[in-house]
Order: sequence, then C-alpha cells, then structure tokens
Amino acid sequence: MTPSRLPPGPTPHHTADADFETIFELAPVSLWLEDFSALRALFERWRTEGVTDLAAHLAADPERIAACMRCLRVLRVNQRTLTLFRAPDQMTLCERLGEVFRDDMRDNVVRELLALWHGASLVENQTVNYALDGQRLDVLVRIRILPGHEHTWDRVLVSLEDMTARVRAESNLSASERYARDLFERSPVSLWVEDFSAVKTLLDEVRASGIDDFTVFLKVHPEFIDRCLQEIRVIDVNRQTLTLFGASDKATLLARLHEIFRDEMRESFAEQLRDLWAGHYTQEREVVNYSLKGDPLHLHMQFAILEDRLQRWDLVLVSLVDITARKKAEAYLEYLGKHDVLTRLRNRAFFNEELARLARKGPFPVAVLAIDVNGLKLANDELGHGAGDALLRRAGEVLTKAVDPPGVAARIGGDEFVVLLPGCDEAAAHDVQAQIQQVLELNNQFYPGRTLSLSMGLAVCPAGGSLEAALQAADRAMYGDKVRFYEQHPPARRRSDAPCRP
Repeated sequence: MTPSRLPPGPTPHHTADADFETIFELAPVSLWLEDFSALRALFERWRTEGVTDLAAHLAADPERIAACMRCLRVLRVNQRTLTLFRAPDQMTLCERLGEVFRDDMRDNVVRELLALWHGASLVENQTVNYALDGQRLDVLVRIRILPGHEHTWDRVLVSLEDMTARVRAESNLSASERYARDLFERSPVSLWVEDFSAVKTLLDEVRASGIDDFTVFLKVHPEFIDRCLQEIRVIDVNRQTLTLFGASDKATLLARLHEIFRDEMRESFAEQLRDLWAGHYTQEREVVNYSLKGDPLHLHMQFAILEDRLQRWDLVLVSLVDITARKKAEAYLEYLGKHDVLTRLRNRAFFNEELARLARKGPFPVAVLAIDVNGLKLANDELGHGAGDALLRRAGEVLTKAVDPPGVAARIGGDEFVVLLPGCDEAAAHDVQAQIQQVLELNNQFYPGRTLSLSMGLAVCPAGGSLEAALQAADRAMYGDKVRFYEQHPPARRRSDAPCRP
C-alpha cells in the first residue's frame, strides 16, 4: 500500500512572516518598528565634522536633540501601543507624537542617543511618555537594532513596558518612607531604634537552663544585667536625642553611651528585663539618664517591641520624654510641704509628723531643745520686718550647721524653734546645746551689726514617757532662759514711752 501524501503546506518563509505578524500584533507590551537610518546619517555627519563628545555637543544646543528625534520614523506599532497611548489608530498616534514625547523625556532621550552613538545594538532605559489624553506613563524602553540592519539602522524594534503602576507604588513607598523618616527625625521627643535580639538570646538561654524565678536569678547573678546592657545595639536615634543628651552627632553619642546609662539606670533596666521575662513587650517607666555634660535627666520612657518582630526582638522603639523640670517642680513642692522657706529648716507640719513617729517608734530617750530668738520683736519694730527676717534666717543657718542627723531642727512658729534628738540622753543633748552656742558665736562674728541671741531649754523623754510633756518642760526651761536674758539685757525704752518735751 502506498501511503497517501499530505497536501503541501506553506513555505517556511511565509510561515515565519505570518508568525512575526501575529507575535508583533498580539505582544503584551507596546512594540514599535522604526527606521533610525536618518539618525545614523546625522551621527556620521557630526563625526565627519569632528564631533567626539556627543553629550557636550547636544548640551551646547538643545535643538540638536530635537533634530535627532525628527530623524526617527515610525513604521508600525501594535495594538498594545494604541491601547497604551489612548490612540484610535496608528495615523493619529504618529500625527500627535509631539504630545507623546515631551517634557521630562528629554534627559532620558539623551542617554539613549549616547548609547547608540557608542555602538550599542541594545539599549535599555526608563523614561516618561504621555498618552494622548495627557496621562503620564512611566515606561521601560528597549531599543534593539534588528540583525542584518546594523549598518543601516533602517529596522529598529522598540518595546515599551508600562511601569506606571510600579513606579507610582515605589514613589508612594518612597514618599511614605520619607514621611516616616521626617516624623522620626523631627519628633519633639527623643526616639531610639534598637536591636534587642541578643538580649532575647540571653534570656532564652537562662529559661532553657531551667530557671523559673528570674528575680532571684538576677539577685544571685547581678552581672547578668550588665551583660544584657552591653548586648543592646542602637540602630538609630533622632535629632531630639542628640539635643537632649548634648551630643554633637550620632557617632559621639553612641561612643559615650556608658556615660548616659549608669548609676540609677541599672536598677530600672533590671525591672525592664523582669518585665520582658514576663512577656510584657510594651513598657513605660520613669528612668534617670545623664547628659554628656554629666547632668541627671529624669525621663519618661516608653518601650515597645514592634509586633512583627516579637519572634526576634530585633526592632525596638524607645521614646524618652524629658520630665526633669517636672521632677524639680515636684521636689520643690515636696520641699515646701516639709520645710520653712525662710529658714530652710523643717516646718511645723513635718515636726508634728516626726513627733508622732518618735512617740510610736523611738528610739528613746528623746531629747528636746526648745529655742526662741531674743529681741525679734524689737528688731521688727526698730528696723522693720526685713531685719527680723534676717535674724530668723541666721537662726536657721546656726541650727542647720549645729544639728546633725538623726537630729531634726524645725521652725514651729514665728521665732520658735524645736530640735528633736532621738536616741540622746541629757549629756548628749547638752553637747548639742553647746555646739549650737559655738556656731552661734561664729555666726555673730561673721555678721556685723545686730547680735543674734537664742534662748534655749532642754528636756529629755525616757522610754515610756510623754514627748508632749518633755516638749512642755523644754518650753518652760526656754522661757526661764529668756527671762534671765532680758534681766541681763533690759530692752531700751520705746521712743513712744519717752517723756514729751515741754
């Protein structure tokens, strides 16, 4: 049996042409078949004229770029090109190429021309075109001189890949990153980005060793706190951080971190480690750091491991708000609540609390010194209250220097002072009284003019006795001393008591 013959098929050349037509037309990217032969001729003429630096030649006269563009002739475009550029047909697109290739495309065209000038047969470039409706198109251009046409450039295939969506996404991402960076850099609070991954490794190792009570572990191994401190890696800090700590730049700050995190910081970091051990990945507390000048900084710290880094702890955000001024104000208010502003001694409120505490807990015996400024009313009457206040301030100076802790000196009235001496018998109390008298004499030598004089009375409260009774006894003894003072130093008669002139 003779096999039947198949009908003859199309010739290979015809098949290749048909395939090219189909591929060209249905390609998912914009394809342009162009004739660059006029551009090649222009380049050859410029070379003949002695041009060696095309970039400088084009920069010298921008019209030369336009001349190059006019040399390019579009032979054909595919359907994807018409769709991309919103053109109804090829004729309309070619007639309106001036609307397609414009504005910020110029610099990108120069790069393409330079590549062709230097002999490249394949040129890639990202550039900008415009659709006929005015929409900006970011495109990746590939220019390929087709094989067999390298000497004429009369057949060049140009493909345009639409990158608009990706470029916009990248632009939005870049803008978002710049926005985040600006927020970070310009934040009014100190921000730190840190890596705690090594700290996590250390904690995991301790847990894996069978340790359950981490608090006890830290007491037994206090060096572990320092080891964790050394493993923290600072990734970045913002401008406010440099300002807050008085650092000229980030390198200086990072090189001197040991001057910032010291002393009180160690205990607060131990608390932070205990919280991390317990799974508290967001924390806030008040801490004390130090500026590079050595000044203490009271700070409100907020610490957070970013949620997507909880498995590694390699990205931690720490914010520090300077509350030093607030702390100073609070300390001053607390000081005012327990001190007399004029004399800087303890005030009556503190004295009453201390008296009640000593009555409950001792230690006994408790000696009491009642003290009064002699001649204060006369000083106020003759020289004004400013002079009287000066005497009171001096009395405060004397008692501050003469009474050592645990003794407490307090101003409980206008010119009335009390010294409480816990754990002092009568002999020790007399020593304190003598010390007050010695400091008083030195004070009078230092301040010329009106002499400061104090009347004093002493009493001792034994264990089981009444502090109130001792206070009254000391007060009576003080008044006895005051009577003796005025007997020895009778006050001058007031001017109003002098007889009138006849």
